[in-house]
Amino acid sequence: MLLVVSRFQMLSDEQWALIEDLLPARTGRPGRPFSDARAMVEGIIYRYRCGLAWRDVPGVFGPWQTIWTWHRRLAREGIWDVVLQRLQAFADAAGLIDWSVSVDSSIVRAHQHATNITRHTQGAGSNYTKPGIEPPDHAIGRSRGGWTTKIHRVVDGNGRGLVTLLTPGQAGDSPMFEPLMAHLQVPRQGGGRARTRPDRVRGDKAYSSRAIRTHLRRRGIQAVIPEPADQARHRKRRGSRGGRPPAFNEVDYRGRNVIERSFNELKQWRGIATRYDKLATLYRTAILIHDTITWTKTLSDTA
Repeated sequence: MLLVVSRFQMLSDEQWALIEDLLPARTGRPGRPFSDARAMVEGIIYRYRCGLAWRDVPGVFGPWQTIWTWHRRLAREGIWDVVLQRLQAFADAAGLIDWSVSVDSSIVRAHQHATNITRHTQGAGSNYTKPGIEPPDHAIGRSRGGWTTKIHRVVDGNGRGLVTLLTPGQAGDSPMFEPLMAHLQVPRQGGGRARTRPDRVRGDKAYSSRAIRTHLRRRGIQAVIPEPADQARHRKRRGSRGGRPPAFNEVDYRGRNVIERSFNELKQWRGIATRYDKLATLYRTAILIHDTITWTKTLSDTA
């Protein structure tokens, strides 16, 4: 073991064994000495967990410049998306994914260190952070809280992350629903098409729109979404033309609290609760690493 101080180590040997072979074995620069991948990962985790500047990362993990370069390379190449998909495939094969999913978003403040970058906002309203692609506005925008980023998430019935996308803080929740569902792809072990259709989707009133309900109904997915009071009044005002009220399972809706608890747990990492990264790809990758720890812990505990 290279890391002998327990508070500097988040991944157990069992957790590390699940992801080790998917991470690059070198820093990517020919002629440079090999850097231990596990130390790099633990250094990245420590930085986001404590909310430090990169140059303040303890030397036990190695040079901070190497850790940052390694982190940026993996974010640019979408490596952590591949890691997370593998873990989700393992979990699905073991029956550990609850396919009653919940969807929601949460706003985080962007620190002034994150906003000191040129943002091209023209036509960027529909952009969101995809694996390895940096949006022109860097997923930073103005909302009531100032410069903010919005995290959009899909979690399983136990609150474990399945999909994460970023937008500027002023972006609405409803327009991001279909992109989130389009990115919900859990591979199947042994080949075959990835699973993309949950059993039901739980969402708050922000996701109550005709387009979303039609999308779910067309795919055979149960919608557990309450109807806002203004939509109900408008429907009743139209009489028979307004149609029937949408079906809503109030008891099942109580399970939506898992995504609120998921955000609470996610923001225990100070570098996620406040965004310090200029690049949205780096910030999103930190969330994927948090999800990786959650899934590896689930798999190692049930092994």
